[in-house]
Amino acid sequence: MSGSASGETTDPFEVRKLYEYLRVVDVCDALDGIGYFDLTLMSPEIRPLWPGMKFWGVALTMRCVPANRPMWKLNTTEEIVDAHGIWFKEVGSIGPGDKLRPGHVIVTDTGGAGEVGCWGSANSMGMVAAGAVGIVTDGYVRDTAELALQKTPLCARMRGRTIIPGRIEVVEVEARIGCGGVQVRPGDIVGCDDDGVVVVPLEVAEEVAVHARAVLLSDMKARRELYGRLGKEPDSTVDCEAVEAYYRQFE
Repeated sequence: MSGSASGETTDPFEVRKLYEYLRVVDVCDALDGIGYFDLTLMSPEIRPLWPGMKFWGVALTMRCVPANRPMWKLNTTEEIVDAHGIWFKEVGSIGPGDKLRPGHVIVTDTGGAGEVGCWGSANSMGMVAAGAVGIVTDGYVRDTAELALQKTPLCARMRGRTIIPGRIEVVEVEARIGCGGVQVRPGDIVGCDDDGVVVVPLEVAEEVAVHARAVLLSDMKARRELYGRLGKEPDSTVDCEAVEAYYRQFE
C-alpha cells in the first residue's frame, strides 16, 4: 500500500483495473516518459511459458534460499510419492496462505538456487484456483507441457526437472525482494505479455496507467487506419471503442 499526495491510501487492487487493456510496451513507454528508464524491466530471460499469455496484478512476494541440507534417502514407493510432505514436515513450510487474494501475482525470488522446479503444474494451478492471476519466478519451473496445456499464467527463467526437497526453501512472504534484476514490493503492479515482464511501483502506477492508455489508443487508431488501407479485417487489437468504453467508468 502507498500513500498518495493527498494523504489517501492507494488500493493496488483498484489500480490494477486501470491496466486491463494495456500492453507491456505501452506501460514501458509511459515509464520512460516519467523518467523511470529501464528500472523496472525484468530480465528478458524471464519469459511467459506459452504464447499469448497476458496478466496484470498486484505483487505478492515470496523469498526463497537454497537448502543447506540434502533430502535423505527414502525407503518405499509411498515415501517417494510423499517426498514433499515428508520434507515440509521436517523443515517447515511457508506459503501465501490467507495473504493470497484474487488479483495477486506471486513473484518468487529463488535466491540463486540451482535447478529446482519450485513451481509445477499442480502447485501453480492451486495458486490460480485460490485467485492468483499470474506467477513470476527468476528460477526454474517443471511440468512445462502441462503448464502450457493448462494455460497456467507462469513466467520463468528456466525449465527444469527436479523437485523441492533438499534444494530450496521459502523463508519469507510479503517482503521486498529482487527478481529478474528489479526490486519488487508487496502491492506493486506486475504485468506480462509476449514481450516480457514489467513492474510498476505503486506510487506511480495510476499516472503510468493514464499515459499508457493514451499510447495504446494512439497506436490502435494508427493501425486501424492501416488495416483499412490494406483491406485487412479489423480485430480486437484495433477495437478502440471497446477500450474507450471500458475506461469511461474511471472518468
